Amino acid sequence: MRIDLHCHSSVSDGTRPPAEMMRRARAAGLDVIALTDHDTQAGHDEARRALPEGLALVPGMELSCRLDGHSVHLLSYCADPAHPGLAAECAAIVADRVRRGQAMVERLRALGVDITWEQVSQIAGGGVVGRPHVARAMVAADVIERPADAFTPEWIGAGGRAYVGRYALDPERAIDLVRAAGGVAVLAHPGAVTRGWKIPDDVVAGLAAAGLAGLEVAHPGHDEAERQRLGALARTLGLVASGGSDDHGELTGDRIGCATIEQDEFERLMSLTASGWPAGRL
Repeated sequence: MRIDLHCHSSVSDGTRPPAEMMRRARAAGLDVIALTDHDTQAGHDEARRALPEGLALVPGMELSCRLDGHSVHLLSYCADPAHPGLAAECAAIVADRVRRGQAMVERLRALGVDITWEQVSQIAGGGVVGRPHVARAMVAADVIERPADAFTPEWIGAGGRAYVGRYALDPERAIDLVRAAGGVAVLAHPGAVTRGWKIPDDVVAGLAAAGLAGLEVAHPGHDEAERQRLGALARTLGLVASGGSDDHGELTGDRIGCATIEQDEFERLMSLTASGWPAGRL
């Protein structure tokens, strides 16, 4: 079976609506797909209604966290979106994303970039606002050629001239909330280097002791050596070796299905959820 546990729709910073993501997932030969938009589960209903025959949907979300000043992302699966604590934190993160987006637009305008918050908001289309929406507005204004060009020190890359920080959860707090909501948490792309920092193995071990269920081993940002290293780390810590494409539609070249999780690892991960999904589903 082909199982991709990481993709984004236009409900956050992807470019394709949830329904289209489901169609593309099946066209890519997937049997299971997780929709993991940033800090929201708002796209799940649309995705469920559009599920093609033969495709199963895992409800997911990518939670924004921060540790010692560094960005850390946690993938949540099968958590109850109505859980009061989790819902309140997601609302706070989403609200601060708006503040941050507005502040970045103002900084860019001070640097001579002719974009407006209204344009960014229109690009977001009612979804959770992220830096890719600002980047796409910059492309439309002919300031840069590609959205990726915005993520530099010159513009809105971490620590850049127009970069603005935002509210994020402590990862151990996030793990507690996900588990309280009946879900499981997986550390997203732990092998990625951000501002010269990669999540140390001792930090991963600490998160495992705090209830982390898995590591995202298969990811487009991990080369084969890194996948081997992370796989060994997952085995040592008793964590599920997870995987996913981290597809964002056009922004990432429509790569859904390019990285997947093994079926036995998937079933072990889902057995840890309160619902026991997907017993009897595959």
